[in-house]
Amino acid sequence: MLASLSALWTTGGAILRLLRWHKPAGRLILMIPALWGAFLAGRGAPPWPLVGILILGSLAASGAGCVINDLWDRDLDPLVERTRTRPLASRELSVGVGIAMALLCLACAGGLALLLNPVSFALCVAAVPVILLYPGAKRVFPVPQLILALAWGFAVLISWTAVRGQDPQLPLWEEGLGWLWLATVLWTLGFDTVYALSDREDDERAGIHSSARFFGRQTPRAVGLFFLGTTIALLGVGLSLQLHAIYFLSLAVAAGLWARQTWQLHRVHSSPGLYPAIFGENVVQGFILLAGMIAGCRLA
Repeated sequence: MLASLSALWTTGGAILRLLRWHKPAGRLILMIPALWGAFLAGRGAPPWPLVGILILGSLAASGAGCVINDLWDRDLDPLVERTRTRPLASRELSVGVGIAMALLCLACAGGLALLLNPVSFALCVAAVPVILLYPGAKRVFPVPQLILALAWGFAVLISWTAVRGQDPQLPLWEEGLGWLWLATVLWTLGFDTVYALSDREDDERAGIHSSARFFGRQTPRAVGLFFLGTTIALLGVGLSLQLHAIYFLSLAVAAGLWARQTWQLHRVHSSPGLYPAIFGENVVQGFILLAGMIAGCRLA
């Protein structure tokens, strides 16, 4: 009996690690663009039940993405120091369990998507191939982080259309949506390129593509340009939606942090912990911007 309970506890812990629930930053950073889109489209006050659906949907989608990624990479992850202990890579969990968890997460995400309007549901369906193909892109595409960034961009489109409704006369690029989508794509390229720096040497030995490998010594400059583009696009969001000055204050704080992070990356001797630290800081920045968006909408 005790042995069975111990095995069940061990398997449950491995499944939680497979879903990356022991690393909440990665779950939150997908949720942030969805919340940006919802609160901006709802002028700071979207329907709360809809916000709940979007939060749960982002958790299910990110969980599915993690499992699908690990299924693709179960033979490559053992070659990379950071990923070699992942449950599928270490054979702690079987491929069958991985497939079952991926299907469960996709089913949960699909069930939640059915609660949205047809336009948002169609966007959810369109995002699935991007999620499925991203891990494969690391094998053939020199900048796979761009595929991930496009997947993140769907979060904005889905949440915006979920709040604004399904009026066929309403263009997707209305008001600040185009700027917000661009900001999300560039922001994702920036923080995920930083994240890829942790694995650059291992990726090169394993033959895995990444933006950190693609840009090489110019990676700090590329990240700085991505963050600068994000700042300009978010400025476009505020001007298009005529948000209150408090939003621009939150943007100034975020831009200052991005500038500091870029300076840190340019230093010759960076500590190994710098890259995950910058990733974590971007989660905080995302919520600072969300707070500015909510206040900026309500006070405008």
